[in-house]
Amino acid sequence: MKLPDLLIEDLDVVFCGTAAGDKSAELKAYYAGPGNQFYSIINSVGFTPIKLLPSQFPDLLNYRIGLTDIAKFAQGVDAKLKSSDFDVMGFKEKIIKYQPKYVCFNGKEAARVFYSLKQTKNIKYGIQTDIIKKTKLFVAPSTSGSARGYWDENVWKELFELLKNRKVHKS
Repeated sequence: MKLPDLLIEDLDVVFCGTAAGDKSAELKAYYAGPGNQFYSIINSVGFTPIKLLPSQFPDLLNYRIGLTDIAKFAQGVDAKLKSSDFDVMGFKEKIIKYQPKYVCFNGKEAARVFYSLKQTKNIKYGIQTDIIKKTKLFVAPSTSGSARGYWDENVWKELFELLKNRKVHKS
């Protein structure tokens, strides 16, 4: 396993990527690659009150945030991953077991793998119509430095607002 899952029951959101990047695997920390905006964006839209370092990823549980990947035993850029690297059923089993309120795919490629599609062109950012048991699905632009051309902070804000509004309505 390249990176351990960061999962406990009833999290607000679990962010799911395709696989650990080479730098993340080397440092044993999620989203540790140069230029990755994950910790910046979750801080700037309100998920965390401070910007964490990749080495502090276990602290995300304090903010009801979890992390996983669909390919747990592979690493590298998406283009180098093979279909046999992905374990969609294992991913679904984890989500059913831990039942987060939302899964957010960090990038369309992770969503493409989950949905078993050939291309990402029909995947839309934002809330999806499918669910895993009670868990809602969301797709956000990848935080990878190599995906900068697709970046839209507003989609990340939309997810934060969905979670914030849900907490307000639960009380």
